[in-house]
Amino acid sequence: MALTLHSSTSFINLKDPRSLKTPDDFSGTICFANIKPSCHLRGKNSSQEAELSHGKIFSTGEWNTKGRVQLHGLTSAYNGNDSKVPVFVMLPLDTITLGGNLNKPRAMNASLMALKGAGVEGVMVDAWWGLVEKDGPLKYNWDGYAELVEMVQRHGLKIQVVMSFHQCGGNVGDSCSIPLPPWVLEEISKNPDLVYTDKSGRRNPEYISLGCDTIPVLRGRTPVQVYTDYMRSFHDRFRKYLGGIIVEIQVGMGPCGELRYPSYPESNGTWRFPGIGEFQCYDKYMRSSLKASAEAIGKKEWGKGGPHDSGQYNQFPEDTGFFQRDGTWNSGYGQFFLEWYSGKLLEHGDRMLSAAKGIFQGTGAELSGKIAGIHWHHKARSHAAELTAGYYNTRYRDGYLPIARMLSKHGAVFNFTCMEMKDGEQPESANCSPEGLVRQVKMATRTAGIELAGENALERYDAGAYGQVLATSKSDAGKGLRAFTYLRMNKRLFEGDNWCHLVEFVKCMSEEGRKTRLSELDSGGTNLYVGHIREKNVKKTKVAALV
Repeated sequence: MALTLHSSTSFINLKDPRSLKTPDDFSGTICFANIKPSCHLRGKNSSQEAELSHGKIFSTGEWNTKGRVQLHGLTSAYNGNDSKVPVFVMLPLDTITLGGNLNKPRAMNASLMALKGAGVEGVMVDAWWGLVEKDGPLKYNWDGYAELVEMVQRHGLKIQVVMSFHQCGGNVGDSCSIPLPPWVLEEISKNPDLVYTDKSGRRNPEYISLGCDTIPVLRGRTPVQVYTDYMRSFHDRFRKYLGGIIVEIQVGMGPCGELRYPSYPESNGTWRFPGIGEFQCYDKYMRSSLKASAEAIGKKEWGKGGPHDSGQYNQFPEDTGFFQRDGTWNSGYGQFFLEWYSGKLLEHGDRMLSAAKGIFQGTGAELSGKIAGIHWHHKARSHAAELTAGYYNTRYRDGYLPIARMLSKHGAVFNFTCMEMKDGEQPESANCSPEGLVRQVKMATRTAGIELAGENALERYDAGAYGQVLATSKSDAGKGLRAFTYLRMNKRLFEGDNWCHLVEFVKCMSEEGRKTRLSELDSGGTNLYVGHIREKNVKKTKVAALV
């Protein structure tokens, strides 16, 4: 019997409280059946293109005599020395409702069953600070997450949990809005300097400024103490699952859960790709730290603020005095400022991971930290967009090795994005090099002796993106990625060729580089594939709402 799923892209419509309930009517259904999609992926090395050659687009009229569409395999140009790379899939941002419950449990159950059948290792979910501790300090509600973890366990899957101390909303792919806890927003309204601020005085409520990490500004507790108490509460509630079902704790350390400054905020059109962004060091706590650092080396004038000639969010490096080819980024002042700015970020990461290690060490669950793949202007000398985000990476300095060593200190995995991107896909004027950036990060993690895991930065369903991930996931030294987490589970993922590509991708990542082509019959693999899309008036079977 086929499994038919209804679909919706996002669980929460904040303007319509009825959207928190399971809807009875959706635009279409997806039928999973014992069929084989006709597609062919090819992975090459990271400097080459990944190809897709399609057979016929499969539909109800293209089945073979056995009622199946033939599956043609993925050919991968790797040797047999690479390790298996487990694949996880990110759950929707609004997997837990504003009321703290698991959203559409029937839909989630069906979706997890589909992912298990496809060979996926597990899923990733955001444990939103703004949902769990919204009722007041130290008042935690983990009920929705507990239901999810139990469901994941029943399906024989694993789960990666992100300690998400940031706001959801205003960035790429954000389909809903989950602000920081109301009581935290109340403190911010009293003291706006608690959040990151740019040189124009624009406040960013995505994440608490690291400048006040060690100051008791949240009703008698420091931000790091608040984060620590939150993680300890999670540990105590889910102790029996840690290391078994919950295999990884990703520690959120900035906007989007990434260790960085919010230098390129998309909300209200503030920043647009490929702008250089702006430094976020103008709240009173960051200004005080900069002043003290400048005075400590006898350069009081350097502590008055960030670079005056660093331009605006949407400018290019050559439009500014600071970031241009021979700009002040490479002067004595520039080096001082960038060392301080990036150093504060490293200190924040160190504090957060130290707290997490003290809680989760010995549980069997791995720790990880996520680093943003800021690939635009990477070919320019100054690497302007990386600098404003807090990564002191230039033509003359490796900014990722210090981060890797900090993560290594705590035994944490280096999680990196933009694994799916190719240089040739980017606009020439933006001086992008996602492939060069990934190569640099690989080298940094190898030097620091830590594991590297990956994610795709943008939602992609095409075989070219999957092929690029396959290329970047393999290592010439015989050591691939620790894991890959695919962004993200939604309606489109379960549609037609998109599902076909995911299934092929997961299988290839699990072949350990030894089996380079799937057989057409795939007799030993999964029999769970998308057959076709039915219109909503088609007779349905086993209807459930799709995540």
